[in-house]
Amino acid sequence: MNKENNNALLCDIETGICKAPATQSTSEETNISSKIKPVRVLYFTDPICSSCWGIEPQLRKLKLEYDDYFDIEYRMGGLLAGWNTYGGSDVSNPNDVAVHWEEAGAHYEMPIDGDVWIEDPLSSSYPPSIAFKAAQLQGNDKALNFLRRIKEMVFLEKKNIEKWENLEAAASQTGLDVKQLKIDFEGKGKEMFDQDLALAGQLGVRGFPTIFFTDEDDNRFKVYGSKPYESYEQALLKLYPEAVKQPINTVFENIFSHYPTLTSKEFGVLTNRSKDAAEEFLNELYKQNRIGKYVSKNGVLWTVS
Repeated sequence: MNKENNNALLCDIETGICKAPATQSTSEETNISSKIKPVRVLYFTDPICSSCWGIEPQLRKLKLEYDDYFDIEYRMGGLLAGWNTYGGSDVSNPNDVAVHWEEAGAHYEMPIDGDVWIEDPLSSSYPPSIAFKAAQLQGNDKALNFLRRIKEMVFLEKKNIEKWENLEAAASQTGLDVKQLKIDFEGKGKEMFDQDLALAGQLGVRGFPTIFFTDEDDNRFKVYGSKPYESYEQALLKLYPEAVKQPINTVFENIFSHYPTLTSKEFGVLTNRSKDAAEEFLNELYKQNRIGKYVSKNGVLWTVS
């Protein structure tokens, strides 16, 4: 694999892929069959993957429309081990990432502020990845809320989520036991992260997002990179044609009851509005003091208490 393909942080906007450093691949026959729902979704991602942030609207919609038929298992893929071992040709330092993040945010219509790479750059995505694995030990829902929170921190708030102080704040805000998280971050979480890296190698994962859809008979479809909503929907339906789409109740209170924080793009996708129309609607709600908002340089995060 040449250096260009090792550009872990220069995510290809056309393909929607954030490339991972090369790792040794073994067999792709690892059993990832479903245990509860008909389809299991194995999602390899990274907290600083801009393309993964770009598909949040699609995954949130899929969850609302087909929740009865699949579960998502989140695995960390290890996008950036450290600049001292990084060998990218187009991205050689954090400043190079800043420009790319600005472009990615505009492409995905998701707020991304690349200035974090200038003002308080990360040296590795491993600490937040390990923190997420540690959070999983306290329950999947809390862990996913934690993952969402640290993504908001890095993409909108320009916070370096490699730093424990920011991980600690995110843990507190999402109801995690911070002391226990610290213990697991320094112990079991690291072991779990290493297991994720090993599984990524076994399955031949080379970039993010990589999503495997697998049924009870181990039939599998892979969706690689940021894709339109229909790509994820069709992968699910190919494996389980009996799945029936549930209509989304687009009343804003219902949407926010599922997702307490939403970008304009996310709200638009979930309510069949354009991003601009969604933003206009949400601004009216904000003027009525019915929702809150956090304004970043390149977009808004809408919130409910």
